[in-house]
Amino acid sequence: MIRLDNVSKQHGHQILFIDASMGLQKGEKAGLVGPNGAGKSTLFRMIVGEEKPDDGQVAIDTGMTIGYFNQDVGEMSGQSAVAAVMDGVGPVSALAAEMAQLEAAMVDPEQADEMDAIIERYGEVQGRFQELDGYALEARAREVLAGLSFSQERMDGDVGLLSGGWKMRVALARILLMRPDGMLLDEPSNHLDLESLIWLEAFLKDYDGALLMTSHDREFMNRIVGKIVEIDGGSLTTYSGNYDFYDQQRALNEKHRQAQFERQQAMLAKEIKFIERFKARASHAAQVQSRVKKLDKIERVEPPRRRQAVQFEFRSPPRSGEDVANFRDVHKSYGSHAIYTGLDFQVRRKERWCILGANGAGKSTLLKLIAGDAKPDQGSVSLGSSVKMGYFAQHSMDLLDGDDTIFETLDKAFPQAGQPALRTLAGCFGFSGDDIEKTCRVLSGGEKARLVMALMLFDPPNFLVLDEPTNHLDMATKEMLVAALADFEGTMLFVSHDRHFLAALSNRVLELTPEGVHQFTGGYTEYVERTGQEAPGLHPG
Repeated sequence: MIRLDNVSKQHGHQILFIDASMGLQKGEKAGLVGPNGAGKSTLFRMIVGEEKPDDGQVAIDTGMTIGYFNQDVGEMSGQSAVAAVMDGVGPVSALAAEMAQLEAAMVDPEQADEMDAIIERYGEVQGRFQELDGYALEARAREVLAGLSFSQERMDGDVGLLSGGWKMRVALARILLMRPDGMLLDEPSNHLDLESLIWLEAFLKDYDGALLMTSHDREFMNRIVGKIVEIDGGSLTTYSGNYDFYDQQRALNEKHRQAQFERQQAMLAKEIKFIERFKARASHAAQVQSRVKKLDKIERVEPPRRRQAVQFEFRSPPRSGEDVANFRDVHKSYGSHAIYTGLDFQVRRKERWCILGANGAGKSTLLKLIAGDAKPDQGSVSLGSSVKMGYFAQHSMDLLDGDDTIFETLDKAFPQAGQPALRTLAGCFGFSGDDIEKTCRVLSGGEKARLVMALMLFDPPNFLVLDEPTNHLDMATKEMLVAALADFEGTMLFVSHDRHFLAALSNRVLELTPEGVHQFTGGYTEYVERTGQEAPGLHPG
């Protein structure tokens, strides 16, 4: 269906692929993995023909349709979200647009003379529209948008007024509605809440075409893919199994390779020692010669390429009092929409609360009330004694000074820390060598998120309030963050759509539903076991 045969590709001085090959059959679902900049997006672009390989070939079955979702959604405005989604389906949406024009022409007195021709054309267009099941298309478009958490109002509103994250969902819905023979999805899980993510998971499991996708969400990847294609050092390696299997297999391969390398190094050292010892003796000349020849012929084992994984270690935060935060009879509304009516909620020391709730249930509002970014309409929100809060919000990244470098940003925040300590801190969050001279203006979303984390965690707070902290992070940084937070001695309150993060770090669940607020002791895993659902209002399919 999709094949890459001995493909080589270079961007400037950077070699992305050398004689790389892979294949994807109908019905196969594969995850594409590799470090940032390894060439994942380039591979997608070569498959859809936006880029050509320098050497080798990319073969697609004749007549195969491919839907490609990437993070660059382009300009969208002047139509409703539903119309924008239907637009992606090609002939059907063109026919729908022509039908609308012909319907307008039928009631236009100035076109009365051409009425017979208009009606005849309308009959042809409508017939073709019916053949393509056009009337069902709008219902399907609405179904897909509802799955991605769109309200009716948002579906019918101007797509140009939506935020970047919601436009991403429209672009994704377009591909899903197409149901092409093959789908290439570059980070489809990025801007989704938990409910949308679980819906998309079910949709993709049910899809019978070929799927190749990247995702920083380990759980999402595990549940969908049956094989992993890894880009590493210019080559493509295929592993059968999900992401966890690939992770174990890769570690095992690395171990074997290291052992092989060490055995060969020991053997080479022994041979070289013999040659050095006896090269001056005429009686051993033949033996020395034969060993020199043998060494020349040996194919050298390369040591495994180790992925740089830096661990961040928390310094112990100062101890807070037992009462960390208190909500007493809190009321909060936005316009006529009541978010809380009389919320009572208490956070105690060492509790790790994850907050679950559908879009608009008030998850971020709760964090804003605690951080002081929002005020209750009635009631009180107070912090306990000796509480030092660290707050990570999506807008934290907008507060970085674009002209400052990474190092200057850290140095301004911690002038007493000294250069070695700040370089180590930057290294833990993936900024090594010259990276720390980059200005904040040129940083990607993931880099900004890592820098904000570094600022927040260096002088450790004892109460962490985190709003979607993993949104822009790659898998390696997420693992590092989960490992670091697992050892954190303070208290946590957080919102996340990453189920691996939720399961690893929570020991309490606060569920916000239209029927009221529910508190569960036990973490996210226990919540799923007890309620039979992974998110409020979603029952297992």
